[in-house]
This record gives sequence, structure tokens and C-alpha cells, in this order.
Amino acid sequence: MSSAPRFNFARLFDGDKVIWMVLFFCCIVSVLEVYSASSNMSYEKGNFWSPVLMHSLYIGIGLLVAWVVHRIPCRFFGWIVVAGPIVSIVMLVAAYFYGAVNETHRFIPILGISFQPSEIAKGSLVVVVAWLLSVLRDDHGATSPAFRWIMGFTILFCVLIVPENLSTAAILFLVVMMMMFIGHVPWRLMGPLIGVLTLGAALGYAVLTLTPTETMEKLDDVPVLKRLPTWAHRVRDHVEFPADPDSFDISTNPQIVQSHIAIATCNIIGRGPGNSTVRDFLPQAYSDFIFAIIIEELGLAGAVFIVMLYITLLYRAARIAGRCEKNFPAFIIMGLALLIVTQALVNMCVAVGIMPVTGQPLPLISRGGSSMMVNCAYIGMMLSISRSARLTPEPTATKSGIV
Repeated sequence: MSSAPRFNFARLFDGDKVIWMVLFFCCIVSVLEVYSASSNMSYEKGNFWSPVLMHSLYIGIGLLVAWVVHRIPCRFFGWIVVAGPIVSIVMLVAAYFYGAVNETHRFIPILGISFQPSEIAKGSLVVVVAWLLSVLRDDHGATSPAFRWIMGFTILFCVLIVPENLSTAAILFLVVMMMMFIGHVPWRLMGPLIGVLTLGAALGYAVLTLTPTETMEKLDDVPVLKRLPTWAHRVRDHVEFPADPDSFDISTNPQIVQSHIAIATCNIIGRGPGNSTVRDFLPQAYSDFIFAIIIEELGLAGAVFIVMLYITLLYRAARIAGRCEKNFPAFIIMGLALLIVTQALVNMCVAVGIMPVTGQPLPLISRGGSSMMVNCAYIGMMLSISRSARLTPEPTATKSGIV
């Protein structure tokens, strides 16, 4: 008499187990730290549990999205090459004309959720670039037509994003540059591009720091340039931030100063979860500056742990990409990993004072419904690719085309 087949719980979470663990650890840290950092929001709403319960709901939906996407065979991701750019462009244009949240046109309401179209646009562009790098290549790497098509799509997406979100456009462009480097785009094409970007960055920095404040304020009424005064203010605050603690002005730069206080008062193990003293004074403590709260509460050990989660994600993506038989999924998983890790690096650099304030949340940890769900979808895509690559022996460098 044959016994009934046993239910295998592990098969529910197929794919790379390390990536699953990174996702679960990020979600656990997210719930704990958002719960702690949302004290101001709890006070305003008059409900202590409302912010963390809503955030937990978003995390639950995000995990469900990751699970559903990871069950989709990665060969179907090719449809994103067709539909992704169309949907992204329509949503970006709609967000610009539909309305504003916090004086920026970054969101559109979908099913009661303020959705950020740039989150969809980033993943769509990564998939498009991955497809171009895999199709338009020869024995030496990507061809010149691949470079031209990639730059055409990248410039189009960044032009639509940059008026409302310069940092997102810059991160996206940087990720595309790294993908082209991995895809062996010829240096005769990459070299001049890097030179032009360096010159443009230097010129932009000079304009933001040297242009008189009165002139910048006059641009506030110009639709395409209305964010220039904000960018200039953030860059100048970063450059002119006083080195003498006695000259700190908390009222002028509350985010930067309070973030530094949180980091300066931590130790190896921190104050402990929920014991932050800066969260009540730090604007966007649950979003843009949540890494400062993590350092204050979990100490340097907690900060290293968070950094290692993102490094592990990138490392596992590289290992899985090396086992892919085809270039398309290999470039997708590397592009998505670079997208998440680069944004995380920018958020951390802002929190510790290395970079000017950008408004970038910490992926998979900061509070935010659309951001959490989209990043979970990216993780789901990575897991789907790992499912198809897990039993494939690692190919040679020539066959993989990515190393």
C-alpha cells in the first residue's frame, strides 16, 4: 500500500535560498525599524499601530508578489521588452500632468495606492538593456548598434524622470553604464561617454553651487527647471556643512544634523530596537533616513549586517548569472541586483553624510507601498532566473558573455 505523497514546504519557496533569506531578513528589519521610526506619524494619526500595520500589509503584499513572480518561467520576461517601455512612458507622462505629492509630480493613484511610475520604469529599462546586450553582440561583446539603442532608450527614460527626480535618473543611468561594462560594450564607445558625463557632472556641480540664490529662485516657476533650486540647496548644504560641532544649526538642516547625532550616539550594539531618541526629530526617519535609525538602534554591528545583506544579494546574482545558459536572463539578474544595491548604497551614503540629500529610500527596508512591492517583484524575477540556472553547470567566460 503506497503512502500519500508528503507536502514539501520548501518547494513553495523555490529558487536561490540565499536570496530568499536576504529578502526575509530585510522584511524583518523593515518592520522593526519602521515601527520604531514612525512615532511622529503615529502621533499625527492618533493611532500607535496604524503606520506599522499598514507597512506590514505592504510587506505581505510584496512577499506575495515576489512569490507569484518567482513562479513565472524567466523566458516570459521577454514580454517586458515590448510592454515595459510603453507602460512606463505612459505612466511617467501621466504622473507629470495628473497631480503632485509633496510638491513633486512623482506619483499616480492606483487602487488607492500612491504609485511611483519611475519604479516600473527602472525595471523596464534594465530588461530592455539586458535584451539589447544579449541580441546585438558578436564574439567580442556588444556591438555599436546595441550601444546606440541602449543610449536612446536610457536618455528617453532619464529625460522623463529627471525633472522630478534627479537622483533616480542618475542611479538608473549609472546602472545602465555598469550593465554595458559587464556586457563588453567597446571602450571606443564607453570612453567618450564617460568623458562627456564627467564634464557634464562638473558643469552641473558648478552651476548648482555658483549660481546666485536669487537667480535659482526665479526658476521655480519654470516647469522643467522648478527642482533646480532644491538641488542647489541640497548640494550647497552638503558642501558648506560646518566641520565645527558648535556651529551646527539644527533648525536649518534638521535631516543632516539629526542623522549625524543618531550615528554619533550609537555604539557597537546600539541602543536596542525601539529605543531611538532621534526618531522624533528626524524628518523622514522611516524612509530616506532609516539607515541612521538602524545605526542608532542596532549599532555598528547592525549597520554591517544590513550592508552585508546587499553585498550578499549582489554576490548571489553574479553567481547565478554565471550559471545561466543564455545572456538575456544573466544580464537581467545582474541589472536588477545592481539597481537595488546601488540605490541602497546611495541611501546609506546620504545617511552618513558622504552624499547630499537625495530622497532615495532604502530598498526593501524603508516605508513605502509601491517601492516595496516593485522591489519585491524584482527579487521575484531574480528568483525565477535562479530556478532555471540552479542546475546548470557554470559556463566558461566566453559562453556566458558577462565575465
